[in-house]
Amino acid sequence: MTRQLTANQEKFLEVLFEEAGGNHAVAKRLAGYSENTPTKSVSDSLKHEVIEATTNFLVQIGPKAAVAMAKALDDPTELGIRDKMSAARDILDRGGFGKVDRVDVTSSSGGVFILPAKEGKNE
Repeated sequence: MTRQLTANQEKFLEVLFEEAGGNHAVAKRLAGYSENTPTKSVSDSLKHEVIEATTNFLVQIGPKAAVAMAKALDDPTELGIRDKMSAARDILDRGGFGKVDRVDVTSSSGGVFILPAKEGKNE
């Protein structure tokens, strides 16, 4: 269930990743909050919405990161390519596009193997 946000809260979330460049204090000002309103209180009140907006932002820039990685195949000598590739990999990982590790466990006997109890100081 989505909670009802004030006009200032909606504006804060709208400008946070655009004009404010991710800066909460700038987003607070652009959203029309009073200078006396603590930035932390605005951020804390929108914690879950900021997390959701951040995830959406990472998903939006995911294709750009993927294209940057593909371009590195064409010009691996580009200046700063290692840093660019590292940043692209991190963006893709955090956006949910990371490598998936799978473990396939199968048993042909269908039996159960029971290990003996541990012995030692930690009992």
